[in-house]
Amino acid sequence: MKIVIAPDSFKESLSAKDVAMAIKQGFSRSFPNAQYCCIPMADGGEGTVTSLVDATQGRFISTQVCSPLGKQVTATWGLLGDNSTAVIEMAQASGLHLIPLSQRNPNLTTSYGTGELINAALEMGVKKIILGLGGSATNDAGAGMMQALGLGLKDKFGTSLPFGGRSLAQLYSIDITKLNPKLKHIEIEIACDVTNPLCGEKGASAIFGPQKGATKDDIAQLDNALHHFGTYLEKITQRSLINIAGSGAAGGLALPLLAFTQATLSRGVELVAHAVELEKQLIDADLVITGEGRMDSQSAQGKTPTGVALLAKKYHLPVIALVGGYLPDYDVVHQQGIDAVFSIVPGVSTLDDALSNAQYNLSETAYNVARLYALDFKV
Repeated sequence: MKIVIAPDSFKESLSAKDVAMAIKQGFSRSFPNAQYCCIPMADGGEGTVTSLVDATQGRFISTQVCSPLGKQVTATWGLLGDNSTAVIEMAQASGLHLIPLSQRNPNLTTSYGTGELINAALEMGVKKIILGLGGSATNDAGAGMMQALGLGLKDKFGTSLPFGGRSLAQLYSIDITKLNPKLKHIEIEIACDVTNPLCGEKGASAIFGPQKGATKDDIAQLDNALHHFGTYLEKITQRSLINIAGSGAAGGLALPLLAFTQATLSRGVELVAHAVELEKQLIDADLVITGEGRMDSQSAQGKTPTGVALLAKKYHLPVIALVGGYLPDYDVVHQQGIDAVFSIVPGVSTLDDALSNAQYNLSETAYNVARLYALDFKV
């Protein structure tokens, strides 16, 4: 019997690799002779670098970059096992977790550090970059990222624009002569799990601005600034950009990459599944185990467990999800191919206890699920 174990990480507790190994440990007690294939997964957000590096026997690289507030931080990215593909999480350089709550201000925060990570990957000679969006502190439509990559953004006096989304309202001209020429020769895949456009009531500023510190007045100003930037890019590239589904993700980060490179937007879990060759392992599998920290109705919107399940159902495989917990609306995942969901928390527990005991609880739950699954062989 072949069992494919393809979970996401349990945030603030276990990496996807650790989750997979704990599940394998539990199942092995009931099925010691089974063939196990552990594939750490992610959906393009937190954990994507770790999952892809682990799955491909790649390596981690640390780079000093500019934080959203202009301070130096150490960001980690990955070089996959093929030695030609880089994987970058923009949140490593430009993430909300890098800024204290009291200092969050999307008028001023910059994605410059993400551009520095891309430059570092280009200097390594990579042929492809996988860029994961999510968890951003910025609302600058990737302007800072592009400044790091050599794009000149000027006001009407010929002065370079300062960092931050608000300054884009002053954009008068763009100079592409110093844009990193290596961008022309690589493939860029942007992992994105939202479909928001750049502007409007469902755009980057309105939907994601508040969690980054934007007030109601800020949202209106930022939306206008991003619209000005977007329409300018459309004018000089002769391409429709503003209304592309996903162009509003991570404060509009994908926008200039779509304008100036051959970048493409992909569903995060699908991109990761392709990179780790998940489907290849499913073809001859008998059972699939997936999981995540918390399951709810949002899990059906392109998250790892349902992404894995939908792929598994192509081969009519049973799919079981082990989760840290679930909300009352979780059962929509059954319509996405997940046959059964089990919480690993054995009883009343504090969050701290649940997080610290996750590995043990996960292994024990996997063991009991395996015993239940084994009943089918005994009847």
